[in-house]
Amino acid sequence: MPIEIDPFYAIAISRLAHRMRAEGRSVIHMEFGQPSTGAPAAAIKAAHEILDADGMGYWESPALKARIAAHYGGAYGVSVNPEQVILTCGASPAFVLALSCLFSPGAKVALARPGYVAYRNTLKALHLVPVELACGEAERFQITAEAVARLEPAPDGLIVASPANPTGTIIPPDELRALAEVCQRRGIALVSDEIYHGLSYTLPAESMLQHAPGALVVNSFSKYFSMAGWRLGWLVVPETLIDAARARMGNLFLTPPSLAQHAGLIAFDCRDELEGHIQTYARNRELLLGALPATGLRRIAPPDGAFYIYADVGHITNDSLSFCEDLLRDTGVAVAPGLDFDPVDGHGFIRFSFAVSTDLVEEAIRRIEPWLRAKAAIAVGARIE
Repeated sequence: MPIEIDPFYAIAISRLAHRMRAEGRSVIHMEFGQPSTGAPAAAIKAAHEILDADGMGYWESPALKARIAAHYGGAYGVSVNPEQVILTCGASPAFVLALSCLFSPGAKVALARPGYVAYRNTLKALHLVPVELACGEAERFQITAEAVARLEPAPDGLIVASPANPTGTIIPPDELRALAEVCQRRGIALVSDEIYHGLSYTLPAESMLQHAPGALVVNSFSKYFSMAGWRLGWLVVPETLIDAARARMGNLFLTPPSLAQHAGLIAFDCRDELEGHIQTYARNRELLLGALPATGLRRIAPPDGAFYIYADVGHITNDSLSFCEDLLRDTGVAVAPGLDFDPVDGHGFIRFSFAVSTDLVEEAIRRIEPWLRAKAAIAVGARIE
């Protein structure tokens, strides 16, 4: 029998949002973690030129692999052979490659809860067993080496994400090092999702490769590079897994889009434009952190990086999915239910993505402030009764 996996509830919210927009409603999309900006201008220009000059086909860009490998040396002081870089059709296939290279059906893989919805569901789809570790305010919503050390028996693998989705929390260097050490000591394979690297507002995010050279690292052009629709990502594997990863990539996905690879190479050198996006996100983050507590949303995960606010709405609702549907219908602001990220405690959380323009964040705040206050007052009245 096929394995059943949970839906991605934010997609249902997005479908409702698009139906409302088609009906003429004004909708602000804060439900998905995708930049509202497009690819860097120089990358788009190069893509136009390639379209006119290159018939394209199945192809893996040696220049892009070399550029990504050089990035690890420049950004993290880590030596990566370009052949360790497997180009993929976004981070999702890279994650599938990593899991299928490392584990056999039935293997147990630990991960933080809350965490990105596709971690849990992809593990299940691959007949692996997710071992979710509850991570709350005391742990800054992040997995800890102490928690991994306590697991009995030791899991076969561990997924780490820093900055994390849905919280944006960053694991400090000392804790990353401790995680690498406990995994080394206990024979636990490490998969590090670094898709939000480059999007930091407090301390910079370190790569797990700085502490665990044998880790498998997932990244993509979707977030920092603002190229979500181009479907281009990569997986860094240890040299012992190059052949296994290449075989899986070739059989499951062939190659990433050729046009995206050409554009991605140019995007690496568009830092001034891309850093301008970070300034926008930082302003949006500041606006939300300033406005939400006044509406009653005072318990917020520390948004060190990425572009998310993960907020506790448990004082208002224990049904985050219905809450998000009502919020969207009443205000036109689409956000993601915490249920996606935490099937146990996520009923009382929602996630805002602030990867939109600042004027849209300001308008979203204007719309949701009175709505949230009214809902909180109703909830207080119901408790008094």
